[in-house]
Amino acid sequence: MFTGIVQATAPITAIEEKDHFRTHHVCLPDYLMLDLTISASMAHNGCCLTVTGINDNVVSFDLMKETLRLTNLGELKVGDEVNLERAASMKTEIGGHLMSGHIICTATLIKIVKSENNRQIWFFIPEKTLMKYILYKGYIGVDGISLTVGEVADNCFCVYLIPETLLRTTLGKKRLRDSVNIEIDAQTQAIVNTVERVLTSGVCSLTQLSC
Repeated sequence: MFTGIVQATAPITAIEEKDHFRTHHVCLPDYLMLDLTISASMAHNGCCLTVTGINDNVVSFDLMKETLRLTNLGELKVGDEVNLERAASMKTEIGGHLMSGHIICTATLIKIVKSENNRQIWFFIPEKTLMKYILYKGYIGVDGISLTVGEVADNCFCVYLIPETLLRTTLGKKRLRDSVNIEIDAQTQAIVNTVERVLTSGVCSLTQLSC
């Protein structure tokens, strides 16, 4: 599990490409190396990856076919930075919201509105069916960052970013048409799905009674 509070951004130093598979080598800051071991979990742009190799501060992570299909990690190049968060422990402060590191889809950045002290960013979700889980003032994970949904319109939603978020994450460097990884809030998904099942069950029961 993760909290959606990005601990660092770090560059990809090398990429090994194979058929439907790649390995990222990332140079981590010292404070993320503390007690880090092979098989530990770490979120990259919100996607949970497993440590497969450690060479000083350069750590390796394998990306399988499904990860490359669902996330923006396959688009990254050597030198690109990723948002990083180590897995939460029992003592971790939950400053954002609980996140699994399981990316549901990617979204496209379609609009940036800048002001003196914050930035509004709009994203487009291709899958219309997912919008029922993205609610005004609800939680959402964007490239591993726990954010609050500011507005929702059709297949789009926006978030508001304070200077600290822009400074500490890669979102401040994003441009129009860039893609971001999306993780919807599990509790919101569970509530929406439960309500839908109850309503569907109720409609079926009424139909049976009318017969």
